[in-house]
Amino acid sequence: MRFWGLVIGFWLWCGGAVGQPVPLKPLLSADWMIYHAPQNQLVPYLPEYHEEHQALYQWVTLDKFTNPRIEFAAREKLCLFIDNRLIFVADSTARYTLDLAAHLKPGKRHLLSIWHPDQQPNYPSFRVPQESLVPINAQANAAYRPIPKQPDVHRSALVFFMVVVGLIYGALRMTFYSDYASIFRWSNFTKLSTLEGGLLAKPIGNWSSVLFVLAFSLSFALLIVAIHTNLEDLALLSQLFAATQADLVSKILLYTLIIFLFVIFKYLFLQLMGFIFGVGEMVLPQYREFLRTLLSLGVFLPLILLLYLGLWNSIPGVIYWIANVSITGLLVFTMFRTFHTVNKKYSLKNLHLFSYLCATEVIPLMILLKLIVFV
Repeated sequence: MRFWGLVIGFWLWCGGAVGQPVPLKPLLSADWMIYHAPQNQLVPYLPEYHEEHQALYQWVTLDKFTNPRIEFAAREKLCLFIDNRLIFVADSTARYTLDLAAHLKPGKRHLLSIWHPDQQPNYPSFRVPQESLVPINAQANAAYRPIPKQPDVHRSALVFFMVVVGLIYGALRMTFYSDYASIFRWSNFTKLSTLEGGLLAKPIGNWSSVLFVLAFSLSFALLIVAIHTNLEDLALLSQLFAATQADLVSKILLYTLIIFLFVIFKYLFLQLMGFIFGVGEMVLPQYREFLRTLLSLGVFLPLILLLYLGLWNSIPGVIYWIANVSITGLLVFTMFRTFHTVNKKYSLKNLHLFSYLCATEVIPLMILLKLIVFV
C-alpha cells in the first residue's frame, strides 16, 4: 500500500507540474546583424563600433514553445521582411504589435529584416510580449488570484518631478511675490497695461524670469512624456536624437531643455523676423503676451498630470484625450491671445503685419502640434 501511495502521489505531482503554464521563449534576441559587403555576409552589429545602418537582420526560428508575436516602436515607412519578402509597412510613427505565425514555418530558420529608407530603425524597441502557453487539457482555475502589482518606475519618476515643480512654484511665490502675482493673478491676466510691469517688464535673462520659464518647461515636459510613455518613441525625440533607449528621467530632462530653449529663443526669433518684416516695435508686446499667456496657463498643467496619475489605469483613453486637448488648447489659446493683444495696438488689417504674425505664431504652432500631439 505504501508503494502504491508513493506511485499515486508521484503521478499527481507530475500531473500538476505538466498542468503549470510554460513560459514562452522569445522569438527575437538582442543580437542584430548587418550586411558586410567586402565579406558578402552578415556580421554582428556593434553600436559602439559600426555606424548607423538602414537595414538590420536577425535569424529567427519558430516552434511550439516560441511566442510568434512581437511588439515594436516604428517610425513611418519602417518595413519588415521575412526571407526578403515584405510583410509589414508602418503607415505612421506609433507602436505596433505583429503576429509572425502566418509568415514562419515551424522548425525552419527564417531571416527577419527591418529597414527604413531614411534612418536607422529603432531596433532596441523590438521585443516579444511575455505570455504563457496553457495546455488544452489544463483545468482553468476558477479562484481569483490577484497579481502582485509591479513597482511602477514611471509613476515614481513623475511623482518626484511633480514635487520638484511644486517646490519651484512655492519658492517663486515666496521669493518673487510681485512677479508671481503679475503672472498668476486673474485681474492682471485680463489687463493690457500689466504687460508693462512685474515679471514681464524684466529682461528675459533675469533670474526670476528664467526660473518661471524653467518651472513651466518642466511641467510641460512631464505631461508630454507621461502621455507618450507607452509609445517609447517620442516623435520629436526620435527625429532630433538617436536616444530612444533613454530612460524616463533622461526624456523628461531633455524635453524640459528643449521647451526652455524654445521659449527663450522665441524672443531672438521674433527680433530676427521683426527686422526682416520691418516691424521691430511689435516684437516686445508680442513676446510679453506670449510669455504671460504661456506661463499663466502652465500653472494648470500639474493638475492635468495629477488627473493622469490618478485615473490612467481605469480610463486611459479618456485621460489621453484630455491631456492632448489640454496641450492643444494651451498652444492655440496662446496664439489667439497674442493675436488679440497685438491687434489692440496695431491693426492686423494690414496684410504685411498679418503675414508677420502668421510666420511667427501660426507656423511654429502647427509644427509643435504635429510633433507633440498628432504623432
